[in-house]
Amino acid sequence: MHQKPDADAMGSSLGLYNVLIALGHRVTVISPTNWADWLSWMPGAEKVLDYELNTPKSNELLAEADWIFCLDFNILYRTKKMAEPIAAAPGIRILIDHHQQPQREAFAYGISDTSKSSASEMVFDFIESAAMGSKINRDVAQCLYAGVMTDTGSFRFPSASASVHRMVAVLKDTGFDHSKVHENLFDNFLENRLRFLGHALLNRMEVIYEYNTALISIPWKDLVKYQIRTGDTEGLVNYPLTIEGIKFAALIIDRDEEIKCSFRSKGSFDVNQFARNYFEGGGHRNAAGGRSNETLDQTTQRFRASLIENALQLQ
Repeated sequence: MHQKPDADAMGSSLGLYNVLIALGHRVTVISPTNWADWLSWMPGAEKVLDYELNTPKSNELLAEADWIFCLDFNILYRTKKMAEPIAAAPGIRILIDHHQQPQREAFAYGISDTSKSSASEMVFDFIESAAMGSKINRDVAQCLYAGVMTDTGSFRFPSASASVHRMVAVLKDTGFDHSKVHENLFDNFLENRLRFLGHALLNRMEVIYEYNTALISIPWKDLVKYQIRTGDTEGLVNYPLTIEGIKFAALIIDRDEEIKCSFRSKGSFDVNQFARNYFEGGGHRNAAGGRSNETLDQTTQRFRASLIENALQLQ
């Protein structure tokens, strides 16, 4: 899965893991980095290897693997320090992803289907098309539901197609408790995160009505002050889109080692292309990410300058 995995990356990986285990395969899930505590409830999460903490063991497993499933990313650099060992591994690399512009030469088989809501939906399709549907038990269902539900914004985004709802009906037939999944994902934070969100929206958000845009910029000192952990900023970039008339929202965070950017949009503004053009990133038309090696001030200045170049599309 990609670095700093979200619910879709973890859910699709563990959903596939639990099916392959049921088929008698020897399987290991590796995350390039740590992950948010609120993902650790997923069945099998306790066995996931953190590459940065288990580098020698992970490299050994990659070198020995017959098949390497690459889930929820389609460019190897999104696995951070794992990119080189994945590229060097002799096993067959299989892509299951829904992002634009895949690194096609890196994979022997698979697909990057941008029409799909999530990697979890694609794993479900793979399981069904391979006549393995009988292996979808409650553990598999919980993982895949978490991924598709979060990547569709709790089924409100356009990607929540009829096929997504048919998938959920199949998953629900296993008898898992979907309310508990929502609770695990959304009601599992510490008090300091809620106070951080209030601080960010009150003191770090700038609404640029001229370009129907909102920007939240978070300095490193805020992360330290509120003891922000991996996953605590998830969803913050979406809040400005609730403001009437706002079409484009950006979250720029000083992570100390580099600046991380998240972009969201409504309508036709393509944040995937925006992220590729200005911030070494990419993703989907309405949800993308990027990075910067400049300071936070320099990065936000570059962001504001980019709005001028995209004025016609944002007005």
